[in-house]
Amino acid sequence: MLTIPTEPIGSIPRPARLVNALKQANTDKKHLLQLYDDALRDTVERFAQTRSPVISDGEQTKPSFFTYPIHESEEVMPGGIVIQFCDGHTRSLPKLVHQGPFRYQTYANEYLTRAKQLTKLPVKQAVISVSALSLLYPQSETIPGYSREQFFNDLVNEGEADIRKCLQNGAHSVQIDFTEGRLSLKLDPSGTLLKSFIDLNNRVLNRFTDKERQYLGVHSCSGGDQCSTHSADVDYSQLLPMLFELNVTNFYVQYASERDKHSILKLIRDNIKPNQRIFLGVINVLDERIETPDEICQMIVDAARVIPVEQLGTTDDCGFSPFSDDMSRTRDIAFEKINARVQGTKLAEEKLVRK
Repeated sequence: MLTIPTEPIGSIPRPARLVNALKQANTDKKHLLQLYDDALRDTVERFAQTRSPVISDGEQTKPSFFTYPIHESEEVMPGGIVIQFCDGHTRSLPKLVHQGPFRYQTYANEYLTRAKQLTKLPVKQAVISVSALSLLYPQSETIPGYSREQFFNDLVNEGEADIRKCLQNGAHSVQIDFTEGRLSLKLDPSGTLLKSFIDLNNRVLNRFTDKERQYLGVHSCSGGDQCSTHSADVDYSQLLPMLFELNVTNFYVQYASERDKHSILKLIRDNIKPNQRIFLGVINVLDERIETPDEICQMIVDAARVIPVEQLGTTDDCGFSPFSDDMSRTRDIAFEKINARVQGTKLAEEKLVRK
């Protein structure tokens, strides 16, 4: 029977005890590991309580969605690109300083393994895009003995390995975080940077078979962090046509917080390929208000008037806490919203599929 799938994006706010411990340089390592374990176990249990058909580890042990492959790496140092958010706060990326070859310090499969030990539910795993990590290479200089193209070649190999390890470990799906897609149009309105990002990611994706790509997806949003964004002012019409050129099956897109929803649906309808599925964000993670199942159901029903229901799924606009220090949302709010998404999707399924 046809169903409407629903999946989380990934991150859940960490418990306050864990966040506070991470801020203290002298936190005992054994104590920190116990806090990580407690946070992960609680996250998995609370996901199960929402009756989510697919869960994540909530990224409880990731330093951030972006930096996990280079955490504590000697290949990078502070001083990279600074990302400006609409409320004035910034996030600074590190920059590559090592001559290579570039190697991940941690693969996302390590997080997947720990989560799978705690549940029998399907677990999806988020990985960072190679296009995001490409920003590590200094923008206005060359590393002696290690060209940008050499770095990209190493990066593509590592990006493939990051995804493939998760697939081999039985991930329900692997989601590539591509928040820099929308941001690229703010940095370069011509779209040249975005096209280079699409091409670089496809160098990785083209290494997978059609069957493997059925389990792969891309997440695009405007970069939620501390109740703000870095690129919500970029018109979706500039991004969506090129987004669907990525060689994956599943697309997880910000939608609930967008104003002109009908135009977005038409753009998706006009650009999505027959073998692709769109997971619409039906939860606004930047708003403390808890959506009701009924309003989520209506959002899906409205979308199904434009996009075939067999190509629809639901998700959240973004992760609830992509960076480990973000406490702008509580765990309780996050799981209440997830519960509403799950219940609202079931209501829509009953109306659209089982009628």
